[in-house]
Amino acid sequence: MISTTSYTSDYLVIEGGKPLKGKVNISGSKNASLPILIASILTKEPCQVENVPDLLDTRTTIELLRHLGAGVEFKEEKISIYPSSINLHTAPDEIVRRMRASVLVMGPLLARFGRAVVSMPGGCSIGVRSIDQHLKVFEKAGAHIRVRHGYIDMELKKVNPVEYTFEVITVTGTENALMLLSSCEKRSILRNIALEPEVMDLVEVLRKMGADICIEDRTAIIRGSKELRGFSHRVIPDRIEAGTFMVAGFLTGGDVLLEDVRVEHLGSVIEKLKEAGANIDILSLNSLRVRGGNGIKPLCISTAEYPGFPTDMQAQFMVLCCLADGVSEIRENIFENRFQHVAELQRMGADIHVRGRTAIIRGVKKLYGADVYSTDLRASASLVLAGLVAEGKTVVKDIYHLDRGYERLEEKFKGLGAVVERQPPREV
Repeated sequence: MISTTSYTSDYLVIEGGKPLKGKVNISGSKNASLPILIASILTKEPCQVENVPDLLDTRTTIELLRHLGAGVEFKEEKISIYPSSINLHTAPDEIVRRMRASVLVMGPLLARFGRAVVSMPGGCSIGVRSIDQHLKVFEKAGAHIRVRHGYIDMELKKVNPVEYTFEVITVTGTENALMLLSSCEKRSILRNIALEPEVMDLVEVLRKMGADICIEDRTAIIRGSKELRGFSHRVIPDRIEAGTFMVAGFLTGGDVLLEDVRVEHLGSVIEKLKEAGANIDILSLNSLRVRGGNGIKPLCISTAEYPGFPTDMQAQFMVLCCLADGVSEIRENIFENRFQHVAELQRMGADIHVRGRTAIIRGVKKLYGADVYSTDLRASASLVLAGLVAEGKTVVKDIYHLDRGYERLEEKFKGLGAVVERQPPREV
């Protein structure tokens, strides 16, 4: 069980040079779990969610639901929610500031109470993510919106049907809109929606609750219900964790079997790994094997919305490119400030030059262990991967970022033969 307070300054000590070998089971998806847990606000009936990873963000979501008045039990990757007792419509700054996904309560609270008061989300280290698209949908549905004392205060007498085209593709904007409109009986149409597997997992839950949602291309047609039901659901596997272990297996020249995955969600990652020279065997719909090849070939990567190459795998692939035989190029199209791991990789001997949203990586013969600092969730994972292949000892600090999105990461790597230890904060 993860504490929400004790891991803030833990660090990892990694001895590089060990090929990873063995089997790893992939946890449930963080980015699918959080909106599904929050969707329980839409009903008064009990809800059960299985395959939920034990992460800091999961614990923060539980804290938020309990703050609103829900009863929540979390045991062995299964969360039971009793939302009938929810009686508050305010998400406080102290929680929203810790986890930006907290803004997903806006749609469900508006649907249930006709009122939502939610702290303004701050920016994060990978870039400012605006919620203007969320608010435009809410206004179309009839909400009156004010910003007061750092909070977004919304009132809605009745959820009106909406026809709206998102100006940019937004995952949380799509999710917030779908949850609100699932409580409207008249037909709504959303265009240019996000199609990430995590969004589709939420759609499956909303259908179980009684909403009629049809999706074709990037258009969703929604006919909701005033009385949404409780649900029981098993969360999809985490495709980003799976991708991280796939990179690790290839990067270290290892032989790793991944189980509890959804191969269909990993298309762009599999394609780029094969292009880099990895040997990948698809064993079933839910398992695959990754083996190191003869060196690493340079890559040209451009991040994009699903089904394109995921921004959440950009940092991990940059580590691959650091050791490739040639020059690679990575263009980041989703977030404007997602190259903060570059400076830390340079401390380990990487040859990387950033020009705007593009990173040019010239492969080097080896990386060297160093003390490095995590700046965000996926950057943390990239530093761990670099440590696994670096010569000597790597110390990865501020790993609370890892605990937000990876369940027992160091334990899973140790199970594959890595030499990695979690250490408590050093006393000053």
